[in-house]
Amino acid sequence: MKLQAMIQTAPSWLSGDDDADGIVVSCRARLARNLAGRPFATKAAPADREQVVGEVLGAAKQSRQMGSASFYGMDMLDSDDRRVLVERHLISPALAEKGDHAGVLFNADESLSVMINEEDHLRLQAMCPGRGAEAAWGAAAALDDEVNAALECAFDVQLGYLTACPTNTGTGLRMSVLIHLPALVLTEDMERVLQGLNQLSFAVRGVYGEGSNAAGNLFQISNQVTLGRSEEQLVEDLNGIIRQLVEYERDAQDNLLGEARSQVEDKVWRAFGLLCHARILSSQEFMNLLSAVRLGVSLGFVEKVPTSFLNHLMIITQPSHLQARAGEHLEPQERDLQRAELVRHRLAEVIA
Repeated sequence: MKLQAMIQTAPSWLSGDDDADGIVVSCRARLARNLAGRPFATKAAPADREQVVGEVLGAAKQSRQMGSASFYGMDMLDSDDRRVLVERHLISPALAEKGDHAGVLFNADESLSVMINEEDHLRLQAMCPGRGAEAAWGAAAALDDEVNAALECAFDVQLGYLTACPTNTGTGLRMSVLIHLPALVLTEDMERVLQGLNQLSFAVRGVYGEGSNAAGNLFQISNQVTLGRSEEQLVEDLNGIIRQLVEYERDAQDNLLGEARSQVEDKVWRAFGLLCHARILSSQEFMNLLSAVRLGVSLGFVEKVPTSFLNHLMIITQPSHLQARAGEHLEPQERDLQRAELVRHRLAEVIA
C-alpha cells in the first residue's frame, strides 16, 4: 500500500480551528487552469496529456510551495489507493477514474494540492479549517501566481481564464464550505435553506462533491458562477453564506433545546453509547451517529471529545482507509466490524 503512512495522520484542514462550535468543518478554494496552446484534457491525445504532466512537474520543482510535494500518477495506484485520496479530498472521484497521464501533487500537511489532467489541465486547491475562506483563497492565489510565472495559462482578455466547462470560465474560482447542519435537518427547515441557496446560485452537494450524498448531515456548498465576479467578491459571497448558515443552524439548535431538550439529549447520548460499544457499524450508520455526537459537541453536552477528533475519525473510518489500515482487501461486512473496533478503541482513548 503506497499510502500506508498517510492514513495515520489527519490533514491540517481537519484541525477544528474556528469551526463555530463544530458547525463549519473546512473551506476550500479551487482554481481551474489550462495550458495555452494545448487541447483541453478531455479532448487531448495521450501525448498531449503526457506533456502537460511533464510541464507541470517541471514547474512544481521550482515552486516555493510545491517544490517538495508528493506526486502520484493514477497509473501508479490501485483503486483502493485512489479512493484513499478521494476520502482525504485530495482528488475528485472523476480523477480517480483516470488512467495514464493524470495525477495529483500535494504538500505534506495536505493543505495544497494540484490535480493534473482531470477535466482541466490543472485544478489548484487550497483547504483550511473552519471559517478559513480568506486563508484558503490566499493560499490558492499564491500558488496560482507561481503557476502563471512558470507556465502560460489559456486566458482571454474579455472572458478571463478558459476552462473545459463554461461554468468555470472567468476567474476559474470555486469557493466552497463543508458544513454540518443537523438541527436544520431535524427541524425540517433544510429544504427551505436549500431553495434559498439555489436562488443565490450556490450548489449544494454531499461530502465528496458532485454526485455524492450528504452523509451525516454534512453539506458541501459552493458558488455556481465565476464569470463576471471577481475573486474577492466570490470569497465574500461564501463568507456571507457561511455567516447566514451558522446563524440559521444556531437558531434551529436553540429551537430544539427549547421544544425537545430531553429528546435531543437522548439522541446524542444514545449515539455516543452506540459508538462506544457497537460491534458492527456500516458507513451510513456511523456517519449518522457521528452527526448526533457532533451536534452534542455543538450544544455543549459532550465536552471531552474535540471536533478535531471527530473530523479525523470521519476520515479514517472510510472504506479505503480501513482497507489500508488492514493491509488487505476487506468485504463490506469485514469493514463494518473493523470500523466498529476502530471507533471503540479511539473513543476509549479520548474519553479516558
